[in-house]
Amino acid sequence: MQRLNWILAFALVAFVAPLRAQAPSTSDSGGTVSGQQPAKGAHAAATEDPSYVIGAQDVVDVDVWKEQELTRTVEVRPDGKISLPLLNDIQAAGLTPMQLAANITEGLKKFITDPQVTVIVTKINSQRVYILGEVSKPGAYPLLPGMNVLQALSSAGGFTMFANTKKIYVLRQQDGTQKKFPFDYKNVISGKDTNQNIVLRAGDQIVVP
Repeated sequence: MQRLNWILAFALVAFVAPLRAQAPSTSDSGGTVSGQQPAKGAHAAATEDPSYVIGAQDVVDVDVWKEQELTRTVEVRPDGKISLPLLNDIQAAGLTPMQLAANITEGLKKFITDPQVTVIVTKINSQRVYILGEVSKPGAYPLLPGMNVLQALSSAGGFTMFANTKKIYVLRQQDGTQKKFPFDYKNVISGKDTNQNIVLRAGDQIVVP
């Protein structure tokens, strides 16, 4: 009987050992193969427009290839600058992402051989429109690329019971003067006067009387 037990124990070890050898090792955090790191996800761009001009409070992702310590996401300060290692303060507002990347590249050439820099705008906070008056949620709203009046109004949570939707208008500062653009909500959504549904610009004010 003792001999039979030894034979069974030996057979069990011989069966289990190969299974352990084939099983992938995992980290304590769960599921990651030892020695491998999860791929770092790229930040989504807030705009694909190459001519977009960066403004204060926008958030930009500065990626320096193979230089992880220099790669970071930063917010443009009210003075229009961002702070980066080695370069300290550098002007960002008033530049396109490509122009900013070129300036950063030029500055890093003093410290790094052939730096490759990519700049992506991940949040647009400088471009805003203002919705005022008889809406559920008046206030400032981010101006998305190509946003028109109807789209902006949909962000404000609808009209109050006192709103005069036929007398809505857009105020815009242009060439030193204030211009007023009428917007009849009912006509626009019914397919009439669709030319009133203008594309908005930063700083526009939509007034719902």
